[in-house]
Amino acid sequence: MNTFSEPSPFSLAAGGLRVRIHARPGGRRDEIVGLRAEAGGGALRVTVRAAAEDGKANAAIVKLLAGEWELPRASISLLTGAKDRRKSFHLAGEPQALLARLEGWLKKWTEQA
Repeated sequence: MNTFSEPSPFSLAAGGLRVRIHARPGGRRDEIVGLRAEAGGGALRVTVRAAAEDGKANAAIVKLLAGEWELPRASISLLTGAKDRRKSFHLAGEPQALLARLEGWLKKWTEQA
């Protein structure tokens, strides 16, 4: 699936794709800053300006991912980690098509970084 040195943050899930996120709220800007190896796979390192209170940071992550990947916000939902830095989001759609699209994005993104 992934030909990079870091494990992929993406995995197939029923009705879409699962993406693992390592979040840092209270940052200077909203951005994807890198990849992180974690037990069981990789995670995208994301920083957002929003504070980690009342779901504000989670909402900012959804907005960031939707904008970066040109997906409707409604297709991205938080699965686990509502109050943790380690989060899993579900991206609704055809799993194989989403995986191919986002692995392509990841390849381009890592080449630019």
